[in-house]
Amino acid sequence: MKKMSIYEQAMCCSTGLCGAGVDPELLRISTVLNKLKKDGVVVERFNLTNSPQEFINNKVINDFINTNGVDLLPAIVVDGEIVMTGRYPSNDEFMNLLGLPANVIGNKPRTVRAKIRRSGSCGCSGDNCC
Repeated sequence: MKKMSIYEQAMCCSTGLCGAGVDPELLRISTVLNKLKKDGVVVERFNLTNSPQEFINNKVINDFINTNGVDLLPAIVVDGEIVMTGRYPSNDEFMNLLGLPANVIGNKPRTVRAKIRRSGSCGCSGDNCC
């Protein structure tokens, strides 16, 4: 089985799914990765906030960032080689890159619209809560 890792820009949490403004693309990625995990396919996911040492330890990613900076993240690595930068793979691209049948996660992207209202520990409330 192929090994995939995703190296992402700094985010507030490991998935980027926190706060009031949830990015639908990050929600899609988390959903895809959870589905893959349930099917026994583990994709490693690192972001600069939570896993900075991973960016240092991986020579390919370290060289990439030293050359290009962080603006071209996410970087998708398959079997030790960067195969995509600047965006996340589509559902079909995930399946192709991992060598899996298309029906593992399906190929229809879903549009998710959610408005989250909560009161945070920082004292804010409403749509702009941290």
